[in-house]
Amino acid sequence: MESVKEKAANVAASAKAGMEKTKATVQEKVEKLTAHGEMEKQIATQKKEEKKADAEIKKQEAYENNAAGRQAAAVGGEAHYTAGPGQAAVPAGTTYSAATGVPGRPIGINPGTGGALAQNPRVEGGGAKTGYGTGGNYT
Repeated sequence: MESVKEKAANVAASAKAGMEKTKATVQEKVEKLTAHGEMEKQIATQKKEEKKADAEIKKQEAYENNAAGRQAAAVGGEAHYTAGPGQAAVPAGTTYSAATGVPGRPIGINPGTGGALAQNPRVEGGGAKTGYGTGGNYT
């Protein structure tokens, strides 16, 4: 089970690194478009390469942290997984969004809305009539 959690955290770290690399590439393109000389274009490229290298280093550090968390769980300790360094260690029961790398709630838990369901006022058959509808009668 811990290896699955480690893999999920690694996927999140990889996704986060990919987003950072993409942002660096887009920023480089914008800076090249607004550059007034060849030197500014070279500086933009250099900044992009530095940001991409930094994102890769952070991803590798997250991988190492997640492997250490799995090993800690194997010997009876509490495992913590992260999507990258600088983030708070997250207890093992937490899942990650692969798109954002942000810790989420454990899978299978539905906190609910705590209130009544909202009704669509444009659907006929319920509540106040607004003059709008689908043309049919829904009951």
